[in-house]
Amino acid sequence: MPVLNYFLIGLGLYLIAGIRVVNEYERGVKFFLGKYSGIMKPGLRIVLPLIQTWERVDVRVKAVDVPDQDCITKDNISVNVNAVVYYKVANADKAILEVEHFNFALSQLAQTTMRNIVGEVELDDLLQQRDKISDKIQKIIDAATDPWGLKVDSVDLKDIQLPQEMKRVIGKQAEAEREKRAVIIKAEGEVVAANNMAKAAKTLSTAKGALHLRTLQTLNDLSSDQSNTVIFAVPLEILRAFEKMGLSVEK
Repeated sequence: MPVLNYFLIGLGLYLIAGIRVVNEYERGVKFFLGKYSGIMKPGLRIVLPLIQTWERVDVRVKAVDVPDQDCITKDNISVNVNAVVYYKVANADKAILEVEHFNFALSQLAQTTMRNIVGEVELDDLLQQRDKISDKIQKIIDAATDPWGLKVDSVDLKDIQLPQEMKRVIGKQAEAEREKRAVIIKAEGEVVAANNMAKAAKTLSTAKGALHLRTLQTLNDLSSDQSNTVIFAVPLEILRAFEKMGLSVEK
């Protein structure tokens, strides 16, 4: 009888030692004598010591920081690029069985892929189409890591560092572009002003008495400011009337 008690106590301690808790955001990969035997879902689970082992896998979305990479663009410009990869484990068994240290493997794959893609585009496209390039990198990494049981949600290019001399060139280019737009806008304004003046001159010359009224309006505007000195101007209609009368008028 005491032997049976010791056996039951020992069995109870053995089972208690094998109690494991799998959190809701985790999955457990179980092995029986080194052979894969199944996935442990969230909750209280039993892993028999010495016979069974298991690996805990976090299935939440993770962010992997891709360190700075020295890349050469298609037009032979040296740039320094870094990124962040967002991914999660879709199949816990593959993440353990198919690749060693899947987080490290993903980081290495992201670095080489980013260098390759940057090398396929010119600098202007890299700066202007960052989202498009990020999507292309994401699709390549996602396809390559699918056998590992990983799902890559997105890739974001965080920063693109240019050489100092290239920054100065881009700055001069932007300044020249602003000056070009300013000249164009000024020229367009002068064209509009010239057209308006031509229309006004045509109206004043064809409408009888229009120039006289315009002269009186100008005199009225000048007289509103007492500091102005007004020199009376004789309308051309009056001068022409004198000419018709045969009088000589100095202009």
